[in-house]
Amino acid sequence: MGDPALSQIRIVLVEPAGALNVGSIARVIKNMGLQHLVLVNPQCDPNSDEARQMAVRGHEILAAAQQVATLTEALQGCQRVIATIGRDHSPDQSVEAPRQALPWLLDQPAALVFGREDRGLTTTELNYAHRLVRIPADPAYPSLNLAQAVGICCYELYQAAELLEPLPDRPSDQNQSESVAELASFEALEGYYQHLETVLLKIGYLYPHTAASRMGKFRRLFNRSQLSKAELALLRGILSQLEWSLAEPKKTT
Repeated sequence: MGDPALSQIRIVLVEPAGALNVGSIARVIKNMGLQHLVLVNPQCDPNSDEARQMAVRGHEILAAAQQVATLTEALQGCQRVIATIGRDHSPDQSVEAPRQALPWLLDQPAALVFGREDRGLTTTELNYAHRLVRIPADPAYPSLNLAQAVGICCYELYQAAELLEPLPDRPSDQNQSESVAELASFEALEGYYQHLETVLLKIGYLYPHTAASRMGKFRRLFNRSQLSKAELALLRGILSQLEWSLAEPKKTT
């Protein structure tokens, strides 16, 4: 049945274009004890003969793969999200190696997100992630095939799960569930970011032409904080009070 530490992790592929890649990825997911493959707006047929041939004994992973239209749909219910990048990115975003970051996903409703074969993930898509990883490679030719990149990361997840302490020494399932339940979900955070942007536009802190860039910075700040449900409710309460204050008629003397 696989290691329970890996059981809640989704491997998410955004707009994969190659059926051979998708099939190979299904196989390596099976090899490394993971279970969940999510395809965001696939640009190929994941049920084609090519994909099934490459999947070999991972055909059930391929058959059970969830297909969704957007990345936000793929991340519903997740409380930890790591995205992969293969290029230089903004200096205010910390980029880690897979071995350093990926153990953070274990035992959680989590997602590991991979971008398109030709251009990776957009800035907007990267802003959904709590952490970013890049696979170290020779600078002379650092570009990896999508299936190779997924394989390396799945291997690191499998190795991290193997190195965990034996189950009796790990927190009980009940305690784990209570701890995870306290974290804000992906969709709750998205609701907060939309609310925050609306209020900041109303008070003139944000301007429409720069809102996306500023909100990206706010996302990275709060994503690093790993907000709990209670903390998020506190922040939403502040925004609601600001909206009420803005709508309240001003008294004249």
